Amino acid sequence: MLKKEEVVVFDFDGTLSGEDSNVGFVKYCFHKSIRPWLFLPLIGVAMIGRHLNIGGIWWRQASRRFLTADMVKKFAPDFIKQHKRERFGWSKEQVAKEHDEGRKVILVSASPDYLIPALVKDMKFDAVLCSHMNTKKPWKYEFMCWGPNKVVAMDEWAKQNKIIPHVVRSYADSPSDMPLMEIADEQVWIDRKTGLRKSA
Repeated sequence: MLKKEEVVVFDFDGTLSGEDSNVGFVKYCFHKSIRPWLFLPLIGVAMIGRHLNIGGIWWRQASRRFLTADMVKKFAPDFIKQHKRERFGWSKEQVAKEHDEGRKVILVSASPDYLIPALVKDMKFDAVLCSHMNTKKPWKYEFMCWGPNKVVAMDEWAKQNKIIPHVVRSYADSPSDMPLMEIADEQVWIDRKTGLRKSA
């Protein structure tokens, strides 16, 4: 039998953390390896594609085509240590507060599964939902947890846990998060530049 659960949803990049982890990892790889530089022409084409089709998956994959499984294994751990410093000071305390008030607290992020779970491991979310990448080709999406797919990911999590989620509050920074924000009783918009709540 399904049971109703109050749920609070958090985005990560720009909401709990300043710099985008996906973009940050790309920059990190450019500093650590020559391989990304060899893909600059393809990345340039991908950026043109971004302006033509902001929701498209192909330009996202093309812009990270330089990534290999060995690069992720080698570079991700140190990047994660550094990127944790980008989290806003209030974030961990707010997640704990929402949890202590008896609600399920979940993170729904477009960033990849080789970054996000480790970046928030100490925050003790009830669930961490993110983009699933091909393990052998980490530039390739198996499920892109972005836009409407964030709701799809949450619904799948709820189904697996046999609950009916009542989203009492959702925290986000970007218009792409609107599908998740629209199903929440309260929308908390965060200014990614300051980490503060935006005024209505």
